[in-house]
Amino acid sequence: MIPTKGERNTQKIFGALDLYEEGFYYHQDTVFNGPAYVGFLEQLAGHYPHREVFVIQDNAAYHKAPEVRAWLETHDEQFHLESLPAYSPEFNVVEKIWHHTRLNATHNRYFDTPTELRQTLHSTFQSIQRRPEQIAGYLVPFL
Repeated sequence: MIPTKGERNTQKIFGALDLYEEGFYYHQDTVFNGPAYVGFLEQLAGHYPHREVFVIQDNAAYHKAPEVRAWLETHDEQFHLESLPAYSPEFNVVEKIWHHTRLNATHNRYFDTPTELRQTLHSTFQSIQRRPEQIAGYLVPFL
């Protein structure tokens, strides 16, 4: 038996994987919208200041928000955003990270507070960043 408060507690997390260097980047925010996604893209840009970056993304509405298009206009030499076909999560490599997180951190667990859930997610993501070999098998089909 897993206790529950009867309320849904979700967290808004953007994530990206570098398939070639086995890097994982994430950004937690309060909402999924254009400005929040731009914040995540800015974070990614900080990791790749002098490299061309191709971001493969799903078809979430905020990926096409005016703020994202405006940001891309000023970064179009470095960043390229490409969308996956609609309804094809099997092609989205970051879905493997979310699955790993559910299995290893949140599935069948009770979190008394949102802070406890956030701390568990942060700890799990930091573990992936420190030891990317734990997700290497998930990446094989995408290489």
